[in-house]
Amino acid sequence: MILKFLKTFLKTELFRISSLNSLNIFFRIVTGLVTSKLLAIYVGPSGMALVGNLKNFMSSLESVATLGFQNGIVKYVAEIQDDNEKYKKFITTVFITLIAVAVTLSVILFFGAHYFSSYIFGDKTEYQFIVRVMALSLPWYSVSVFLLAVINGLQQFKRVIWISIIGNLISFVFTLFLVTNFKVIGALLVSVIIPALLFFIAFYFIDNKLVFIKNIRWHIFDIGVIKNLSSYSLMALFSGVMGSLIYLSIRNNMIDKLGINTAGYWETMSRLSSYYMLFVSTILTVYFFPRLVIAKNNEESKAVFWSFYKNIIPIFSLGLVCIYFLRYFIINWFLTKEFTPIADLFLLQLISDFFKVISLILGYEFLAKKMTKIYLFFEIASYLLLYFLSDFLLSIYGVKGVLMAQFIENATYFVLLAFYFRKSLF
Repeated sequence: MILKFLKTFLKTELFRISSLNSLNIFFRIVTGLVTSKLLAIYVGPSGMALVGNLKNFMSSLESVATLGFQNGIVKYVAEIQDDNEKYKKFITTVFITLIAVAVTLSVILFFGAHYFSSYIFGDKTEYQFIVRVMALSLPWYSVSVFLLAVINGLQQFKRVIWISIIGNLISFVFTLFLVTNFKVIGALLVSVIIPALLFFIAFYFIDNKLVFIKNIRWHIFDIGVIKNLSSYSLMALFSGVMGSLIYLSIRNNMIDKLGINTAGYWETMSRLSSYYMLFVSTILTVYFFPRLVIAKNNEESKAVFWSFYKNIIPIFSLGLVCIYFLRYFIINWFLTKEFTPIADLFLLQLISDFFKVISLILGYEFLAKKMTKIYLFFEIASYLLLYFLSDFLLSIYGVKGVLMAQFIENATYFVLLAFYFRKSLF
């Protein structure tokens, strides 16, 4: 049975994409773990908490700067790529809009650095310049997201993955230099500089189909394109902004009640989680989402869902089991003894991530089919559940209470989505 499954899987396009994606994930995990070791040595738990706060703020800012257009760009490029006139009009309109928004936000961020620094770092005024660097890098990041979404929409999966591999290696080199030489400031600088560098890597991979910059003309700007993307924008903006701010609030609450070091342990566990979650999130974005976009009925959506559950979930589940039994090895090799307390957090984090992954593919159906209202309903309910549960359980169980809240939220979310999409699942 297992051999038959492997032989069949090895012949599929999914395997070929997954193989390259696995190479990408391998590099990202290895460099990520080494980066975590550097951060553990040079910035400690308190520095981890500050980096986490900056990361959450940047996520919300980047969502606004890109107007949440990524998934919408993927969908429309996939649909209109063969219609040259529509394609050029779409590309021109989105490009001009994103540049205008990113530059506006950069100006606000640059001149409001004192206010935003206080919001992110508290009374640590020495980090104001980090906010100004972020402001300068934001437009470059915005365009890089746009280019990646277009390449993904053209279903040039290998290019997307190679961009990620090269970007990750460059990120590692910068991290190695900045963290070892400037410690916490270096770690914060890496967080704001690296996203902008993705522009230059993505630009290198552009081919004739994407050489549109010379042909950008105001006269083909079409506000109707923005209206068509508005549903995707609303969904992505809500998740990106609200999700990041919720996690920022939870971390600040943890700092107030349990101290900055405990918040750093939670951030470290979340960082480790993000490494192994890369495999699923990347393959979902570059392979499954474009197929959900073109699925015309419940049966075609069902085929995409079950391809994910049959081919990806067993591998991911095995990986989770291995990570649990190797948790002390991971802490000793890729962190420091100062982070030993996170060993008690692994089980809850892994179970929570399992439910998160099996619900992700269902959540992508909302985006693929532009189901805005019901998507927002589920997201609002999910985030409110997480926020209030974490606040309640934190007071009783400490940092474990937050992980319990995440598990309950992810499990509840999956059950509700499975019920809602039951016709496409069963």
